Amino acid sequence: MSRKVTDKAVVNRPTRHAKTIIIGSGFAGLGLAIRLTQQGRNDYLVLERGSDVGGTWRDNTYPGAACDVPSHLYSYSFELNPNWSRSFSRQGEIQQYIEKVSARYGVRDKHLFDCDVTSARWNNDSAVWEIESSQGSFTADTVVSAVGALCEPALPDIKGINGFEGEVFHSARWNHDADLTGKRVAIIGTGASAIQIVPAIAPKVGRLDVYQRTAPWLLPRLDRPYTKAERLAFRHVPGLQRLSRAAIYAARETQVVGLAKVPALMQVLELVAKAKLRGEIRDPELRAKVTPNFRIGCKRMLISNDYYPTLARPNVDVVTDGIAEVRKNSIVTKDGTEREIDALIVATGFHVTDSPTYDTITGRDGRTLSEVFDEIGQQGYKGSTIANFPNMFFLLGPNVGLGHTSMVYMIESQINYVADALATVDRMGLRTVEVRRDMQDAYNKDLQQKLSGSVWVTGGCSSWYLDKHGNNTTLWPDFTFEFRRRTKRFDVAAYDVSLSRADLKAVAQ
Repeated sequence: MSRKVTDKAVVNRPTRHAKTIIIGSGFAGLGLAIRLTQQGRNDYLVLERGSDVGGTWRDNTYPGAACDVPSHLYSYSFELNPNWSRSFSRQGEIQQYIEKVSARYGVRDKHLFDCDVTSARWNNDSAVWEIESSQGSFTADTVVSAVGALCEPALPDIKGINGFEGEVFHSARWNHDADLTGKRVAIIGTGASAIQIVPAIAPKVGRLDVYQRTAPWLLPRLDRPYTKAERLAFRHVPGLQRLSRAAIYAARETQVVGLAKVPALMQVLELVAKAKLRGEIRDPELRAKVTPNFRIGCKRMLISNDYYPTLARPNVDVVTDGIAEVRKNSIVTKDGTEREIDALIVATGFHVTDSPTYDTITGRDGRTLSEVFDEIGQQGYKGSTIANFPNMFFLLGPNVGLGHTSMVYMIESQINYVADALATVDRMGLRTVEVRRDMQDAYNKDLQQKLSGSVWVTGGCSSWYLDKHGNNTTLWPDFTFEFRRRTKRFDVAAYDVSLSRADLKAVAQ
């Protein structure tokens, strides 16, 4: 249950200062908090708008929610879990893992939960970040944004949707009080969340209309429960779990060749996906509806064993005509067909390249992050820093995303970089660090050159990977171990720096 904070309490609370403030406590923010604690850096605070750690795994509690990365790879490298119940973990088990890690490493007392950050503004004169939140004001020498890309639900701009009188909610804000049993339900979207929700609710609803704009490519989900013997072996056989993790990592990493370097190789996976489609959907008309018209990998590749069979159920209908409007108890498509519904589920993804959080961060020259991105596109340096925003680091920043393997690997790489940056600042007595614009420009020019030949650009689709300038500012276009190599150490030479007042005085003397 969220803690209530009165306006009076917030007004009367004095401004609090921390050397480092981390915003968000999913895998990224929690991982950095643990690293700072291990390094003896205890003057930090984590501001988390939710009532617990977990981020997207705390928020996405829809039926069927599960990870599409194998369990042994989707965990911290420093805290392996031999007790995963199955090869692909479900939401509840991942959330329990994150909660246990936060308790084990003793960082929960560094968290302020139910604390929604409403603005962060750089003060040039005092060289600190000034933060406003639902729990008062803060200042920090350094701010680390650990706000994930999949945290701000994107709602469709459909005529009349606000006037719908039945149950309506986004997949990431699932209403568990809504009883869908026997109801006429519509779901808008056929992305990663929808393909898990549809099989989970179809057996109990009266009718389910799946509104599809773009058909996704599906691959088999090689999921199974682990036996008791396997879990015992992972727990007691030295090195076995790390060997399993390494094998999964290596197998996943081979996909980079097709995704980012030689897109023609994706035809192999496409043949697998087509065979799956033919085998699981016998009706030619339905099969034609759900056959993608772009190369596999251009959009996020999805895995499921029960989505296609569910679409063939008699109480499920795939609707490919665009939605014209939503009425108080129905949806009308552009061909004039009206379908009555009792509940509407919106599974239309998230604000990734246009996050509302960008409006709340104001940099050195008075421009917000969204204003900077509006001019140059969503660009950063090593996904970790952005010119015009001194003493600010980003976990899961631009071009850090993946389409094939575990984001936890990338998160830990960035944690290495940020932790070394903070150590460098202390060691050199620096007051400010800000990435040089020329270094950022050169870095992004190289990224876009690599991306230009990838399946994400040449595969014939439009996707949330692209920003409004048409650039892929979301994904990393190379092997993940190359990103790990580049972020191993903080390269202070790529930054404009200033000395602290104490060090300036010492130099003057």
